[in-house]
Amino acid sequence: MTVLGLLLAIWYAAAIWLNADWTYDKATRSGEVVTTTSLIADTWAQKKPKLPAPHQVAVEIWETTVLKKVSSKRSLVYHSWVTLSATLLGFGMGTLLGTLLAVGIVFNRTMDMSVMPWVIASQTIPILAIAPMIIVVLNAVGISGLLPKAMISMYLSFFPVVVGMVKGLRSPDQIQLDQMKTWYASASQTFWKLRLPASMPYFFTSLKIAMAASLVGAIVGELPTGAVAGLGARLLAGSYYGQTIQIWSALIMAAALAAALVGIIGLIQRITLKRMGMAP
Repeated sequence: MTVLGLLLAIWYAAAIWLNADWTYDKATRSGEVVTTTSLIADTWAQKKPKLPAPHQVAVEIWETTVLKKVSSKRSLVYHSWVTLSATLLGFGMGTLLGTLLAVGIVFNRTMDMSVMPWVIASQTIPILAIAPMIIVVLNAVGISGLLPKAMISMYLSFFPVVVGMVKGLRSPDQIQLDQMKTWYASASQTFWKLRLPASMPYFFTSLKIAMAASLVGAIVGELPTGAVAGLGARLLAGSYYGQTIQIWSALIMAAALAAALVGIIGLIQRITLKRMGMAP
């Protein structure tokens, strides 16, 4: 709460600083004198401020979530659902791809030497550069709508899963692997009984990162398409018309959505690891 209070104080102060020029400009043209009270009141109440005050963003979120029907095109709940659909699909595909690649890298030296460097290199390409290419190529073959955005989400989310699962599957000590050999365990038994359970803490940690990255990918995927729905479309429309309050409300909504999704994964993690005897 102390950190939150400090952030809000800095935010309010920054709103006064960034929005003051417009207040002084209006006062100069109207011949009015700007006092400290009038400066604060005006900078915190402008319709199109450079930086909206926190209470302006809170009011916008309240009006576009509680006071709007879920089916309304102006509802943040509606736009969040559109983005969430692409996020979850991309997250699912990225998790599956990342897990399969990790298993192949751990158990196949050829994949370890050849695929892993390309997995790392793939993340050096800026997503803003590759997103339009993915959308154009998929549109050329008749694929549009949810899948292109999900593909971009998958592109961002599979990498942390690969890295986390490779680390997790290799986490058992050599003495544990030797113990499995003394029990004449096959490679598949070693995988299911030792390597996979040992990788769970790493797996869930990578899922949290992947979920946040997947949401970013879904939002980025909405920008080059000129989408009319989704948080990315909300950000785009706000930038076109200078609606900074709308932009910030969409950003806060995206952050809240990411926090909720990561929190759900964290809850599943605690339940799973507790049932496995790996957490108190």
